[in-house]
Amino acid sequence: MKFSEVLGNEQAIGQIRRMIDADRLPHALLLYGEPGVPKLSIAMAAAQYLHCKNHTDGDSCGVCPMCRQHQSFNQVDTHYSFPFTDSKGTGSICDDYIDEWREFVTKHPVEDYQTWLALLKNENAQPQIFVREADSIIHKMTLSAYTAKYKVLILWLPEKLKEEAANKLLKLIEEPYDDCKFILVSDNAKGILGTIFSRCQRIELRKPSTALVAQYLADRYGMDMQDALALAAPADGNVNVAERMVQTGSEFHEFRERFIELMRLSYQHDLAKLKAWSEVIADMKREKARRFLAYAVRQVRENFIYNLHNPELNYLTREEEAFSTRFSPFINERNVEGIVAEFERASTDIAGNGNAKIVLFDLTIRLSILIRR
Repeated sequence: MKFSEVLGNEQAIGQIRRMIDADRLPHALLLYGEPGVPKLSIAMAAAQYLHCKNHTDGDSCGVCPMCRQHQSFNQVDTHYSFPFTDSKGTGSICDDYIDEWREFVTKHPVEDYQTWLALLKNENAQPQIFVREADSIIHKMTLSAYTAKYKVLILWLPEKLKEEAANKLLKLIEEPYDDCKFILVSDNAKGILGTIFSRCQRIELRKPSTALVAQYLADRYGMDMQDALALAAPADGNVNVAERMVQTGSEFHEFRERFIELMRLSYQHDLAKLKAWSEVIADMKREKARRFLAYAVRQVRENFIYNLHNPELNYLTREEEAFSTRFSPFINERNVEGIVAEFERASTDIAGNGNAKIVLFDLTIRLSILIRR
């Protein structure tokens, strides 16, 4: 992994690069940020840059023996630790899951905990970093570096360390060997044992911009840029959410059609068909129905903004825009707040175990009044 392959966070990357160039990379560095923010890729790029023999333009060369070893996960002075389950036996350590780990980091440039659970094929379990893994880490990090000046441990999700394991690692992190570097990567820094957290130099990583996430989707999935922007905007910098929206394209299409149907029936004030519509949505699972309502809120807001005739402010797919060209005048300053409030109220009621058929039919009646204002 090269720095140039990482999505966003150029300032943090520059800070890490300068540390390595000055031979001042801290013995324990914590990279943390919200889920869906690329962090593991930065840790891997930092380890490769640390070991690369031919830095070029502030990045690893990608072709020297060290870089090739990193890219194939065979660099003997680079170790990985991560949460896992006991699916391979109670004596397991991370090395027993290295094939799953390689698949995970190779196929998913932005780490996703839910994807890791699926790869472990034990989604009902709670992966942790166990005491026996701590023993394995201590053994690896007490050996002398073999091919490089420093050996590196990349520890993903230190908040998943069992307390006994964290306490075992504490002394090594606090008083490391001269050739030891720890890079911890966290989705939840508040969940890390305080004694370990306090001994790390910390860099908070920021969410990538909507434009960067959209470009990532366009490049990775061959999407039209307008469609990519429409998916990236509601993800709010969470790359994993944006990718899941791409991967559930059929749901996205269904939501669009159901929203269009609802708006047309509301304007027609066809109560019989609105009742049938509400029953279809009610038959969805609760969370799917709430995802639809969230989609509807976004569409209402996008249609209100569409009236400003400033394309840079809108995040609509081409299909959504085709509908909005005719529909947007019906969303105006007289009804937009009321319509949004009704969708949000329905979502809250369904989340609170309200009768979905009653809640949604009541929603349609209120919308049929608001949409004609």
